[in-house]
Amino acid sequence: MIHMRCHFFCRLLLAAATFAFLPAPAQSAPTADSHPPAPRRPCIIFIQCDGLGYGDLSCYGQTKFETPNLDRLAAGGIRFTSYYAGDAASSPARAALMLGRSPVHLKQRADALVPLAADDRTVAQLLQQAGYRTALIGEWFLGGDGTSGAPWLKGFDEFAGYLDPGDMVDYYADYMWRYMPSTTDSSRVAFQGREPLYDNADGKQGLYIPDLLAKAAGNFVRARQPNQNNRYRPFFLLLNYTVARPGVGGTMPVPTDAPYSAEPWPQPEKNRAAMIARLDNSIGQLLQQLKELGNESNTVIFFSSDTGPQTGGGVDPKFFQSAGPFRGQRGQLYEGGLRVPMIVCWPGRIPGGQVSDFTWAAWDFLPTALQLALREPPRNLDGFSVLPTLLGGTQTHRHEFLYWQLQDHDLAQAARMGDWKIVRAQAAGKWELYNLKTDPGETNNVADKNPDVIARFDKLLKK
Repeated sequence: MIHMRCHFFCRLLLAAATFAFLPAPAQSAPTADSHPPAPRRPCIIFIQCDGLGYGDLSCYGQTKFETPNLDRLAAGGIRFTSYYAGDAASSPARAALMLGRSPVHLKQRADALVPLAADDRTVAQLLQQAGYRTALIGEWFLGGDGTSGAPWLKGFDEFAGYLDPGDMVDYYADYMWRYMPSTTDSSRVAFQGREPLYDNADGKQGLYIPDLLAKAAGNFVRARQPNQNNRYRPFFLLLNYTVARPGVGGTMPVPTDAPYSAEPWPQPEKNRAAMIARLDNSIGQLLQQLKELGNESNTVIFFSSDTGPQTGGGVDPKFFQSAGPFRGQRGQLYEGGLRVPMIVCWPGRIPGGQVSDFTWAAWDFLPTALQLALREPPRNLDGFSVLPTLLGGTQTHRHEFLYWQLQDHDLAQAARMGDWKIVRAQAAGKWELYNLKTDPGETNNVADKNPDVIARFDKLLKK
């Protein structure tokens, strides 16, 4: 009976192309003798794009196209100029965000998908244990069905998206993976598996996957909004968008290249700009929905990217200066591959219009989210909470040292200490040294002139 009901429900959703999450079960309002509700804790939305560069937003200096909704988000909160991805490759970068650990303490590699281990505790699990309703929409890439890293084993009550990066590059995929608990018994599963997208069957292109993810996000926010019926239970939504990366066959598919059709640009660049414009419009719709639901001031939104921009599909990151003023791209440990946008907005709590050069990284999100949830983070983390900085308080914790490594056939490494940055492309290679204050583009290697700085880095690396 459960299978039949789910099948009918899924087909109904697909026909309407809404992909709505199941509505919350109806509950009676608290009575006078009920336990008092827990302190109001904010909902948390983390929007993570795939390969969106530091310079791909107009609020970060993009001049050829505009991102008005993301600019508005930045104007309403803090725009950080020294935020770093967890790594320059997608899988370890996402693991760093989920686990609060820097790459040196991760098993994920640049050249292989390594599932999260059974004893890895993610930010979703910790927030779930703190009473948050949790959902993942979009890409995962940290463990598939039958592994210890499956999203539903890592703290997500609901999941709509893709487990395999090979499927995520199909912008008109004919299925989407779904995981939904029962609405009447949370210990039972209502649906788990691949749901067919009939509008994309047999090569049809009826449903554009990024649009579908955006609609699913809006449906989740509406269905799970805190209210008296659910005792103001907050939610955590991880929204992993696929934008600005090549799809199947190395192309950059998008339903239309508007509003850039008339631009004298190469077609792949028109498509990429149109994809980012579509993303910006989706963010605007989500912000408007939060406002209409009355949940705008009780939701903290983080917006960022998993790595720097990437090549492929005829796209050249230099055409739009997607890495901003920095050198490098996805897969490289120069600033262009690591330094990415980070916008944080919480209306009424975070003063708007701020630009901060405070240095932090993806592994700081977990302890920050836990502090927002009024919970103590685990002790074995590499990150710390940046909530004091967000709220204009005194930030007592700062990174003395940031470290990244890319492990494939060889080991590439990079580290930052203050204004100094070291990089080497392979384990047997020599260190390059750059002063990011005077040379943010990492064009002048001054390693030979500063052996004392290299010695300080070596000492910290050995520690």
